[in-house]
Amino acid sequence: MNAIDLLKQQHEKVKKVLTKMSEGAPATSAELRDLADELVAHMVIEEHIFYPRVKEIMKDMVEESFEEHAVARFELARLLQATGTEKKTRAMVLKELVEHHVEEEENEMLPKVKKNIPEEELVRLGAKMQAAFERAVEKGFAAFFPTTASPGRYRRHANGGMPMHHAR
Repeated sequence: MNAIDLLKQQHEKVKKVLTKMSEGAPATSAELRDLADELVAHMVIEEHIFYPRVKEIMKDMVEESFEEHAVARFELARLLQATGTEKKTRAMVLKELVEHHVEEEENEMLPKVKKNIPEEELVRLGAKMQAAFERAVEKGFAAFFPTTASPGRYRRHANGGMPMHHAR
């Protein structure tokens, strides 16, 4: 799968989960952990694999995307700490942030990427991103985003946890 298709697939999955939660569907701690694992893993592969390549084409948009990720991480941390009705409200705020970010990526960034990066390179990039995504999800979000929870609280493996700069 090429990098563009992979990102779009991940966008849809996260939006679907956040829509459900923002509409008030109860979320278990496992569902919240899975959302956090996948959303943070998605941000990691964009920041460490996709954006460095895309920065050559559109520096300003990539810089804005990093800032949007920082805000999304903050709101994700707030969602993970929420109780009761706060979960619905915080899920709605995170959903709106994610939707804005996804809309810009899919309507502005990805079409330019498709136009400027050969398909063969996008396929290689997609394979690299998919493998890194799977490793990051397995490690769990706390390995990349330790300030959101006590150490190891949400890790899937007792020995999990690698610094963000090793996500490549």
